[in-house]
Amino acid sequence: MTIDHGTTGDVTPHGRGYILPFRLAGRRKRHAAAMGQFAPVAGVQPLKVYVGYDSREDIAWQVCRHSIERHMSSNVAIHSLRQPELRNLGLYTRPGDSTASTEFSLTRFLTPYIAGHDGWSLFVDCDFLFTRDITELLKGLDPRKAVYVVKHDYVPASAMKMDGKVQTTYPRKNWSSFMLFNGAHSHVKKLTPDFVNQSSPQHLHRFEWLPDEDMIGALDVSWNFLVGEYPIPDEKPAAIHFTNGGPWFSECGGVEFSDLWLEEQALYFKSHHALSR
Repeated sequence: MTIDHGTTGDVTPHGRGYILPFRLAGRRKRHAAAMGQFAPVAGVQPLKVYVGYDSREDIAWQVCRHSIERHMSSNVAIHSLRQPELRNLGLYTRPGDSTASTEFSLTRFLTPYIAGHDGWSLFVDCDFLFTRDITELLKGLDPRKAVYVVKHDYVPASAMKMDGKVQTTYPRKNWSSFMLFNGAHSHVKKLTPDFVNQSSPQHLHRFEWLPDEDMIGALDVSWNFLVGEYPIPDEKPAAIHFTNGGPWFSECGGVEFSDLWLEEQALYFKSHHALSR
């Protein structure tokens, strides 16, 4: 299998922009970091961003990526995290789950393993819109933390999501929708394919794989602002999360911040990503 260290793109095999660092023949094989649209700065690892991909929401991934690229300053490599490709590579072997809300419900926890380095890597759901430079997240991080999240403490406003999916409530809900992983941390290194494939969804999403909550750093709520769950702030959030359904669904056209998402979509349609499809 060939490896293409290309520009930002999808995680796909067989020469089609495949840029997933992975382990060959039972050995850890770390490839050079896949570059984004900017050249690397000497001695600085790029932030690797993995966006959860759901085949029902392709446009959400496209607009999310575009919003990251449009605001980023440097050293960001963005990839989509697609379950079929992870299965083809033998990295994800869990049985199919018809109750899962997305195709990336559990594959997200493979992010630091796939990133394959001791730097920081970010997982984010596809239903996000970014309005600020994502590299701001790297300022002032504590290397003793295993992961950084927004520590939401809320009860969902509705029993159903606006796209028709059932709204579930559980401890630490939505913490895992935006996770900044410390690849050098010993507990993060435990998130191997074997561990992710064998652990229960509750164990993963509730961060029970970390023995101490002190290992979980807190990000400002602006980096995972839950549309429809929090009052609209005076200042535009850095990362707008359409957790209950976004304007790419016809029934969600009037949700808060839908105008910003539609503006970003219009810019995406003019971008090289859209024009080259």
